[in-house]
Amino acid sequence: MKDDTNIAATMAEIGRRARAAASELAIAKPEAKRAALEAAAEALVARTDELLAANAKDMDFAREKGVTPAMLDRLELDAGRITAIADSLRAVAAQDDPIGEVIETWEQPNGLKFEQVRTPLGVVGVIYESRPNVTADAGALCLKSGNAVILRGGSESFHSSGVIHSCLVEGLAKAGLPEHSVQRVPTRDRAAVTEMLQMTDTIDVIVPRGGKGLVGLVQREARVPVFAHLEGIVHIYIDKDADPEVALKIVLNAKTRRTGICGAAECLLIHEDVADTIGQGLIRALIEKGVEVRVGGKLAGIEGTVAAAEDDWGREYLDMIIAARTVPDIDGAIGHIRQYGSNHTDCIITADDATAERFLNEVDSAIVMVNASTQFADGGEFGMGAEIGIATGRLHARGPVGSRQLTSFKYKVRGKGTIRT
Repeated sequence: MKDDTNIAATMAEIGRRARAAASELAIAKPEAKRAALEAAAEALVARTDELLAANAKDMDFAREKGVTPAMLDRLELDAGRITAIADSLRAVAAQDDPIGEVIETWEQPNGLKFEQVRTPLGVVGVIYESRPNVTADAGALCLKSGNAVILRGGSESFHSSGVIHSCLVEGLAKAGLPEHSVQRVPTRDRAAVTEMLQMTDTIDVIVPRGGKGLVGLVQREARVPVFAHLEGIVHIYIDKDADPEVALKIVLNAKTRRTGICGAAECLLIHEDVADTIGQGLIRALIEKGVEVRVGGKLAGIEGTVAAAEDDWGREYLDMIIAARTVPDIDGAIGHIRQYGSNHTDCIITADDATAERFLNEVDSAIVMVNASTQFADGGEFGMGAEIGIATGRLHARGPVGSRQLTSFKYKVRGKGTIRT
């Protein structure tokens, strides 16, 4: 696949196979889908050594490219992470099958009976950066929701994703489901992405999962509908009524547990009344953990901090860096989030219930939290087993996109010779 003609032909064939598989998956038995995912999980564990060897190749390739430490962390696999991926497959397998679920029923005075039932979207295209687990999560969620999927992972995870994909195909074969239900683009060439974005005859929706550059490219060039997953510019607002111990453990966890995930805190907003107490303590604790703190407002000049520039507000670091500033009150915090946020995840820490409810109601992000680490912004933590991404738009799906969010619906209408006068 060296020239654009071959890539176009290959992608067209992948699309044709996906469309055919989608027709079979739409009517597949829940038991078969469950069995496929369970078998894939078993294969993944059995092939741990093979996957680790493939991942080592990817890590070497990524280091040669000079990717950031945060991206290396996303890419790297070990036995524990492979077990977690297998557990996610099993968790998705164990969920109730969404297809055919009756959403609502009603009857009209003329005797017509209506049912709104869940149906698959059809064929989903997933374009993502170098996180091998997304190969498993996206494949599992699409299969569970009766959708065929075309996966195009980042070039750095090419070998790892290949092994994970083959485990999914192995599970499909054992369950008697079409092996083309989960396909992987077999090239690192970016021309394949361009082709995917134009495949209006065979792909029903594109899900981009990655940084601003990737998502922006997809949104600009796609002719296929897109579930947007923009940056995770995650704010935590420390209210004047925050509990200091609660604030400390949440902020440290939200920033430092894993800096390279989209739920990692990137900006700390501190009520000016507690700048010299809770605020100072939080900043010292972050610095002690190795976080670079870029400050503004009444936090300026604190020893060990760096002065924030204008472009530090509204920035996703995905690194051991956080921006911090004071705000006069909750209105200032909400105003800052509206100006600089990405509608992903935002949190308030407060012991005042009325203030918490106001924050929940007035911050229009996909996920709004009270007194909880923003690292819970994850479909698995929502009980979805896994996620294909966090949708930050307002149409169809919003927040973690699990199997139910990957469905549409149709209406079943039953009459008894009923005619319209």
